[in-house]
Amino acid sequence: MQDYLKKFLLEDRSVRIESVHVRDAWHSAQSHQNYPPVIAALLGELLAACALLAANLKFDGSLLLQLQGDGPIALMVAECRADMSLRATVKLRDRPVDPDGDLQSLLNPGGTAKFIVVLDPPKDTPGRQAYQGIVPLEGDTIAEALEQYMLRSEQLHTRIWLAANTDCCTGLLLQRLPLQGGTQQTENDAALESWSRAVLLAETLKPDEMLTTEQDVLLHRLFWEETLLTFEPRLIIWKCSCTRERVADMLKMLGQPEVESILVEQGKVEVDCEFCGKPYLFDAIDTDGLFQGITASGSKSLH
Repeated sequence: MQDYLKKFLLEDRSVRIESVHVRDAWHSAQSHQNYPPVIAALLGELLAACALLAANLKFDGSLLLQLQGDGPIALMVAECRADMSLRATVKLRDRPVDPDGDLQSLLNPGGTAKFIVVLDPPKDTPGRQAYQGIVPLEGDTIAEALEQYMLRSEQLHTRIWLAANTDCCTGLLLQRLPLQGGTQQTENDAALESWSRAVLLAETLKPDEMLTTEQDVLLHRLFWEETLLTFEPRLIIWKCSCTRERVADMLKMLGQPEVESILVEQGKVEVDCEFCGKPYLFDAIDTDGLFQGITASGSKSLH
């Protein structure tokens, strides 16, 4: 099974519905990490939420969701690009992680945590400037924090349901869309009724149901009585920007004496990507090639 984001509109076009289910990409995200289950669950929820929000980007850039805290979690980041490629990471402090902790206890015990949304245009955009919105981290869950942010910043009524474990991450988004100017009161009333009905149906969702039920089956259970306008599903993949070539360039900047001293001490130079944790191994032949201006052939990164 592949990972997809699926998008719909209610027949009256007053409510947007999005569903995301990520398994393969989520496994890739964890393949070089060893997160405690409670941390993995929070990161998975943030990743699913990022995909849901990024699906409505109007430019060929990326959306980043960042949680900066003063607890065991120092930083949690998820990024989704316009092509629906994902990456995510967590930076932990050297503190015990409560296996029963929640968003506030793990990120915000001191009350100073921030929730940051970044819209980053492509690098070749003329006058490129990223938009950054920063608000206090409010709510007991990532879903609640995002709902508050959307209401404050976008003035859009948004409801989000998220669930994640080490196997998969999933989410459902409902968004009430603004009606066109001059709309009759009867149409406003009908749109409000559509919104209330959709929320009522989605509120029956349970986290275990979201994690164990096939995406299409779950959507049918919720909205089988509704007429939905369906958009083309969007494939989701995992893609970190790290490469062996970038790591090699970093080693060149470090300098030959420093690299050789590491090689003498450890017998190899191993560099882990700071974002995804993927390790890159350079032996004596590789490092000699770096500083001789040639590329060593046959060397491979660890997987």
